Amino acid sequence: MQYLADGLRLPTNGLDYTILAIYFVVVLGIGFAARSSVKTSLDFFLSGRSLPAWVTGLAFVAANLGATEILGMAATGAQYGVAVVHWYWIGAIPAMVFLGLVMMPFYYKSKVRSVPEFLLQRFDKSAHLLSSILFAFAAILIAGVNLYALSIVVEALLGWPQWVAIVVAGLFVLVYITIGGLSSAIYNEVLQFFVILAALIPLTILGLKKVGGWNGLSDTLEKSHGHNFMSAWGGTAIGQANPLGANWLTIILGLGFVLSFGYWTTNFAEVQRALSAKNLSAAQRTPLIAAFPKIFIVFLVMIPGMVAAVVAPRIGTAGSDLTYNDAIPLLMQNLLPNGVLGIAVTGLLAAFMAGMAANVSSFNTVFTTDIWARYVKKDKPDAYYLRFGRLITAVGVLASIGTAFIAASFSNIMSYLQTLFSFFNVPMFVVFIIGMFWKRASMKSGVWGLVAGTCAAMVNYFVFYKQGIIGFPSDQGANFVSAIVGFVAGAVVMVAVTLVTAPKPEAELAGLVYGTESPDAPEVPEEGDSAWYRKPALLGWGAIVLAALCYLPYSL
Repeated sequence: MQYLADGLRLPTNGLDYTILAIYFVVVLGIGFAARSSVKTSLDFFLSGRSLPAWVTGLAFVAANLGATEILGMAATGAQYGVAVVHWYWIGAIPAMVFLGLVMMPFYYKSKVRSVPEFLLQRFDKSAHLLSSILFAFAAILIAGVNLYALSIVVEALLGWPQWVAIVVAGLFVLVYITIGGLSSAIYNEVLQFFVILAALIPLTILGLKKVGGWNGLSDTLEKSHGHNFMSAWGGTAIGQANPLGANWLTIILGLGFVLSFGYWTTNFAEVQRALSAKNLSAAQRTPLIAAFPKIFIVFLVMIPGMVAAVVAPRIGTAGSDLTYNDAIPLLMQNLLPNGVLGIAVTGLLAAFMAGMAANVSSFNTVFTTDIWARYVKKDKPDAYYLRFGRLITAVGVLASIGTAFIAASFSNIMSYLQTLFSFFNVPMFVVFIIGMFWKRASMKSGVWGLVAGTCAAMVNYFVFYKQGIIGFPSDQGANFVSAIVGFVAGAVVMVAVTLVTAPKPEAELAGLVYGTESPDAPEVPEEGDSAWYRKPALLGWGAIVLAALCYLPYSL
């Protein structure tokens, strides 16, 4: 297991602990306040589909502001440099816009309670059951990543052993999700969004000041890591070397298309926030509202990671006791005064709890509605599923505690997460995208596409990469290729199976395939929907244009 580097203890005092204690009281208070609104299983799993777009939009981006965003992306900045921007402006914004404009109408109008449930309507029970199992398993693994990341900060703050920090943090998240359900998680995520910004902004500003501003940071890193470390596209021509270990083709196809669209459009931990919106317009605007802060958050995680590479030049190397995951705690120790340190610690704990809560709340929904209620205990009273949802939440947290120790074996948890996404999200995406745009895709093609995509991605990673058969330059480069291989394999198998099996009756495809009309009446627009900020298309194109403008300096 990778333990926190010796001596990386944060110099906290009573003021810092007071700020932290106030935050925890507020979080539990929100959980107890949300409890009164939880009367049915729909309230518990989807907040009764009653939340406004600004709430679900902020929760959407906060749910992703977990270990991936903070420790993981800072670690990636320290390891790969400016290439971190690819995960945002290529690997997030286009897919978030696609989710809002194209896929949310399918999800919301079909009245599904989860992403796998859509596969039941479009394909058959075998595709539904397999996707539910794969997603539930992946959600627990990813929740464990957030829990492990949280334990790093708790260890730095209190000096607790990691296993103690993991157990205590997991139990705290369990309390407020079990009490208030998804509403508790979402409203806490809105609070956590602002707390996270309050933590990262001073860390970024003081970090730049420490190394002589952007010019000082650039000069130092170019001397120690080469010019390509400070260029998003430098060295990405096919056959050239760059810190990321990937060329422009694998970045665009592997990250920008397959991994990105696979995560943002089929990961129920994110889509669940949009499904809890009060109507279709609000559901569509949820990922689009989230796209705007997502454009700029990259600077708040990339810069601290790169500053850490200057402050500790040997970070992540074989001769250092610092892993890349230590980048943020290292800067907190060196740069932040008491009080500000308390806010930063609170922000990090908020981030990790948001990420874990998002995955646990999506896990309990999928396991209860898609597995238990569908295949194990059918037609029980609604109160039974509400009680079971709370019970399986506890099981999910306990399982996450176990998977947190798997994440601890990776020096860069971002690499671990991308590996999981290539295994689980990419195959689901290829099944979704073909099923949504090709009416002929047969019922049986869904399950075989999932099997082929998952197996192909795993074979590429564990056999070709890990056994040294193909020499990928880095974990990330191998993940991009695994994603492409999984997508292609799933697509080819779906087409092949479709050609020899019967299609789903066309009458059952209404509203499930692009170009077919839903049998439901069109939603009546809410008052004020004529305003520009309520039009999903304008919000989506605005996010893409803004991200493209941000990319301009890095592409020169």
